[in-house]
Amino acid sequence: MQLIFDRIEIADGHRAALGGSPDGEHVVDQFVVGVAPSIAAAHVFDLGAQAHSWSWSIAADVAGGCTLRSVSIVLRVVDARGPLRMFRHGYQSWSPCDVAVFGLHRDPSFAEGSLELVRGVHQADQRVVSDPDELRSEWLTLLVDDSGSPVLIGFDGGDRHDGTFRLRSGVDGPELWCEAFLGDALLAAGEERHLHDLLIAGGAPSDVLLAGWATHAGRVGRARVHAPYQVGWCSWYHYFHDVTETDLDHNLALADPWPFDVFQLDDGYQAAIGDWLITNEKFPSEVGAIADRIAAAGRTPGIWIAPFLAAPDSRIATEHPEWLATFPDGSPLITMFNPPWGGGLGGFMYGLDTTHPEVLEHLEHLAGTLVDVGFDYLKLDFTFSPSYDGVWHDPSRTPAQRVRAGYDAIRRGAGEAFLLGCGSPQSAVVGVVDGNRIGPDVAPSWPIEAKTDPLAGYRGSQPSTRNAWFNTAARSFMHRRLWLNDPDCLMLRNAETELTSEQMRTWALAVGMSGGMALVSDDLALVGPEGRALLDEAIALGRASDAAARDGGVPTSPELLLGPTPGMLSTRSSALTVDPESGGSQVE
Repeated sequence: MQLIFDRIEIADGHRAALGGSPDGEHVVDQFVVGVAPSIAAAHVFDLGAQAHSWSWSIAADVAGGCTLRSVSIVLRVVDARGPLRMFRHGYQSWSPCDVAVFGLHRDPSFAEGSLELVRGVHQADQRVVSDPDELRSEWLTLLVDDSGSPVLIGFDGGDRHDGTFRLRSGVDGPELWCEAFLGDALLAAGEERHLHDLLIAGGAPSDVLLAGWATHAGRVGRARVHAPYQVGWCSWYHYFHDVTETDLDHNLALADPWPFDVFQLDDGYQAAIGDWLITNEKFPSEVGAIADRIAAAGRTPGIWIAPFLAAPDSRIATEHPEWLATFPDGSPLITMFNPPWGGGLGGFMYGLDTTHPEVLEHLEHLAGTLVDVGFDYLKLDFTFSPSYDGVWHDPSRTPAQRVRAGYDAIRRGAGEAFLLGCGSPQSAVVGVVDGNRIGPDVAPSWPIEAKTDPLAGYRGSQPSTRNAWFNTAARSFMHRRLWLNDPDCLMLRNAETELTSEQMRTWALAVGMSGGMALVSDDLALVGPEGRALLDEAIALGRASDAAARDGGVPTSPELLLGPTPGMLSTRSSALTVDPESGGSQVE
C-alpha cells in the first residue's frame, strides 16, 4: 500500500490539479495554497519509523476576504492488498476509537436518525458526510491492508484548526483527504494562515508509529506532562446530580484511611449551569467553605464546572445575553441537551461566545476565584461547546481556536492549578491541560445500561465500562506524552451496581495498567474489604506503569488494528486481555 500526493481541495469541491507534486504555490478560486516538504522531516520521529512531514499554508486573495470551511491535501491510496482498514480516532474525550473496514462500515453521521446536535459533539464537522462509503478520523489515523504494514497520518497540532481524515471513494480508487477544518472562518483580504504540519510515517508496528507521533505532537504543543500521579475521590458515579453537602461530608469523614490526594465535588452543587460560584439549596455552604473543609482533611480540593455552557435561566445568560453565541436568526446557540439540568428550556443549554473579550475575562476571573478560595484542581467538562457552527463575535476564529481561547483564559486565571479536560476536543488542549479524559463515562454496568437510550450512530460514546475500556486501550499511547490520561473513575462498591466482581476487577486492572489517573467514585460506606484491596492493587499497578511512562515505556495496544475494538493492553512486564462481551479478563 502506498499514499501518493494527488491534489488540493478547497471547501466543498473546488479543485486544483497539482500534477502529483506537493511543491509550490497553487491558486484555487480566491485562495493560494502553498505546500512543501518540511526540512525537519528526517528527525520528526525518533523511534525507528520512516517518517516525513509537509508544511503548508493558505492565503486569501488580496482582492477581498472570504470564509473558508476547509482545505485538504488529497492522497491516492494505491496497491492496497485486501480490505483497507482505518483506525478512527474520536474527536473529543467521549468519542469512540475503533477500526473500520472501507466499503463495509459507515460513518456514524450516516446512521438513520442521527441528530446534528449530537454530531457536533463528536465530529469536528457536524454535517452528514456526502459519500456513503466515507470513513472519518480526527487528528490522526492509521491505515493498514493485508500486508500488515500500517501507515500513520496525523497533524502535529490542533490549536489553530481541527484536522479530519476522510477516506473516500475516488475515480481511481480510495483517496485519503487530509483536511484542515477551519469551520467557515473569515479570512481577511491577503491574510495567510499557516496550517498544522501533516506527518506521514510507516515501516514500524502501530504502537511505535503512535508513540512517535504522540511524542512529536507533545513536543510541538509543549504538553504539560509533569504533574504527579493522581489518586482521588469524585462524587459523580454514586450521587450524580443529586449529590448534597451532607453526602460530601459523609465521604470526607470516611476518607481518613484512604490514599486520596484529591477530593473532587462534581455536578450538582451549582445554582445553575453557568453560575458556578453560587450554590443551590442542597449546599448551604459557599464554595470557599467547602474547599476549606476538604483542605482541612488533608486533601486537595477539586471542583467540576462546565465553563462554556449557560442555562437559559442562569444569571450569566440573563444578565449578559451579549455573551452568548447565536444561530443565524439571532437566537442563542444551543450546544448541549441534558434534561436533568432543567434550565428553563427542558435541558437545552446555550454556548458562551469564547471569541468575545468579556467572556474570556469572565472565564479567567472564574478560574482565578475558584483557585483563590482553595480549589487547586478544576475539572472542565462539556468543553466542545465552542466548536459548533454559529454566529460568533469574532468570525475569523476557527472552532479549534474558539475552544482553545476558552481553555487559555481558564489557565491564565488558574495559574498552576491542575486542569482536567473532559468532553474536550483532544487536539485543541495539548499544552494547557494537565490531565485529559480519554474515553466515555464509565457506569455501574459493563454494557450500556438498559435504561439508556443509545444515540443513533454513536453507541460507542454512551456511558458504559465496556466503552471506557475500548478508549483506554486505544489511547494508551497518549499518557505522559500529551497529558496525564484520565480513563475515568474506578467502580468498587458491592451494592447499587450491575457490575460483577470480575468486571469490576477487569476495569480496575485496566486503569492501573494504563498508568492513568485513579479516582474512586463510590459511597465509601458501600466499599468492602475486597474493593479496598482492589484499589490498592490498581494504585500499585498504576504507580509502576506511570513511572515507566516517564521513561518512555507507555502502555500499548499491540492488537489495535486486528479487530474493530481493542482487546489488549500491554506494559513492559505484562498484558491484560479483555473479553469485550463478558468483561472477563486475563493477565499474562
